[in-house]
Amino acid sequence: MTIAISAGLLMTAAVYLMLRRDMLRVTLGFVFLGHTSVIILMASGGVFRRDEPFGSGSTTAADPLPQAFVLTAIVIAFSITVFMLVLTVTGRRDDAVESSKDIRSNPELFEEGQEIPAGQLDMVRASRAEHRHRPPTEDERTVGFVDKEGE
Repeated sequence: MTIAISAGLLMTAAVYLMLRRDMLRVTLGFVFLGHTSVIILMASGGVFRRDEPFGSGSTTAADPLPQAFVLTAIVIAFSITVFMLVLTVTGRRDDAVESSKDIRSNPELFEEGQEIPAGQLDMVRASRAEHRHRPPTEDERTVGFVDKEGE
């Protein structure tokens, strides 16, 4: 009963995390899903022992098939976890950005229902910062402050 409850709780946490927007939480959801599959496969092996098929005595042996499945599930879960972590680290630039702060500060970039890649928004921010922080002209260097009206 404890195994079934823990598998159910892990599966619930996995589904909850996989439905989140953040890629790291999705990765953690896949980790929980891998642990759930390992628990279910171990539980399917049973706690009973069976006799060897051609043994001389009545010694008991564990069923090797669920153990092989568990090892395979661990390897697959580990490879998926590593792949998802690589996607998490390298895929930050491709995430869509639609926060209200970005929309208020850059209204010309956003239309109704349109997603803007974060890389494009970063380029616009960089060009604005470049314009704002341009090097001083010769007049600004000598005078120190140039009035807009030419005074």
